[in-house]
Amino acid sequence: MSTPAAILVVDDDTDLLRLMTMRLTAAGHAVQAVASAEAALAHLAVKLPALVITDVRLPGLDGLALFDEIRARHPSLPVILLTAHGSIPDAVEATTRGAHAYLTKPYDGKELLDKINQALLLNRPGPAPFNGDGEWRSEILSRSPRMAEVLAEARLVAGTDASVLIAGDSGTGKELLARAIHKASPRAGKPFIAVNCAAIPEALLESELFGHVKGAFTGAQGHRQGLIPAAEGGTVFLDEIGDMPLALQVKLLRVLQERVVRPVGSNEAVAVDVRVLSATHRDLEQAMSEGLFRPDLYYRLNVVKLGLPPLAERREDIALLAQHFLLTLAGRHRKPVRGFAPDALEALVTAPWPGNVRQLFNVVEQVCVLATAPLVPLAQVQRALQMPPAEVLNYQHAKQRFERDYLNQLLKLTSGQVAEAARLADRNRTEFYRLLQKHGLDPQLFRADAAPLAQPSDSGDKKLSDESSA
Repeated sequence: MSTPAAILVVDDDTDLLRLMTMRLTAAGHAVQAVASAEAALAHLAVKLPALVITDVRLPGLDGLALFDEIRARHPSLPVILLTAHGSIPDAVEATTRGAHAYLTKPYDGKELLDKINQALLLNRPGPAPFNGDGEWRSEILSRSPRMAEVLAEARLVAGTDASVLIAGDSGTGKELLARAIHKASPRAGKPFIAVNCAAIPEALLESELFGHVKGAFTGAQGHRQGLIPAAEGGTVFLDEIGDMPLALQVKLLRVLQERVVRPVGSNEAVAVDVRVLSATHRDLEQAMSEGLFRPDLYYRLNVVKLGLPPLAERREDIALLAQHFLLTLAGRHRKPVRGFAPDALEALVTAPWPGNVRQLFNVVEQVCVLATAPLVPLAQVQRALQMPPAEVLNYQHAKQRFERDYLNQLLKLTSGQVAEAARLADRNRTEFYRLLQKHGLDPQLFRADAAPLAQPSDSGDKKLSDESSA
């Protein structure tokens, strides 16, 4: 069972505070309720919750001032604002500065829970610091069930000397997993040497792996130890093994079978004690069928196969990794940035990520270098992701959208009572009816005994029924 999320609720209305506490507790959350912004700040100084929900109108320090304090002290802590009609513009302004959302009173219970779940998903804290048993995988940050399965299998196989083939797309962290296996193995005190088989020219790869003697080829002016013998007692990680030339595959197979290495130009074989881990983003079974990879080597390498999921299949980890990278890079580049705006974080979580974790790191580094404020805005993330900017409306369409949203909020606030809505809008009833008709809004659908099912309509053709009670 997961740990309940800690939520701090701030409201001076004791009845509403009691009702919200009951509702959120029933939903499985741990609620701390306080009646003032000052009390909230005192609570935050002692224990940081996962989410803050605050009314805008509070005695003394108001909810917006509380939001500003939270944003200054804890930039990544999500805040949901509860607002009455008169403070809607302030709440809208606050969302542009990083508030997760705002809801108007009386708020819809389901909508509130949806906003809470969204905020907790995007801002869920990372795992607790690793204890001694978890130190082996301390470089791998994850709360994904898929990754948990992979790590559990890796931990089991680490204690053996079995060869492990790590499969996964480029950028998924295959070398990090190999390092973790080495750190959890009895060979942890010995060298871990990683070799990228695709990055070394074919003519040099044999010499790099096995070493050479003086005069073995032009330019070989002395003896050189290979990377495999250099890992004596430890682990060799052969990355992109699928790109190894066929001629060299034969020699690697001999190393695995006979545990000896013959340097280039030498007639003598040298005994080696190394564990071989390998990785590839290629389909080696297809490569075997095409004659590009030796089956006997494949079966030697593939005693245990671990598959790393692409980042798009472990979206639970994106916010965690992005925040970790951001704080690390902020220190490296001496930048003041400490977190992402809620919409920026949502853009990261929903992006496709074809380049996986490596691409995520690159994007976070770009926004960090260009950051000028503590919170990374959506526009910077969109630019780094090369996403099209948010829709820009012309003045007339923007005015219509605002008008429609404003009328929707008024009808929700007044439960469909047109006279009251018109009074709040400072418009006469006839003019207000014309506005409702223009946007296809039916007040009856906002009554307390009916769900607000009205959909926005630009045509204005929908006719309103007479509302004699108004």
